[in-house]
Amino acid sequence: MLIWLMENMATIIISAVLVFVVAAIIVNMIRGKRKGKSSCGCGCAGCAMNGACHPQSRKL
Repeated sequence: MLIWLMENMATIIISAVLVFVVAAIIVNMIRGKRKGKSSCGCGCAGCAMNGACHPQSRKL
């Protein structure tokens, strides 16, 4: 087991770094969504999907 671990150490480290980076991106996207930020990074005024992303609340 130790020999296999030593032979694959580079792959394990690179995979761990990639998993950390992807997790950080996902957490950042979730936090931005909770704050009401757009995930595309641009304004919603000219977007064809602005009604789907940020539906207007109906006033009764």
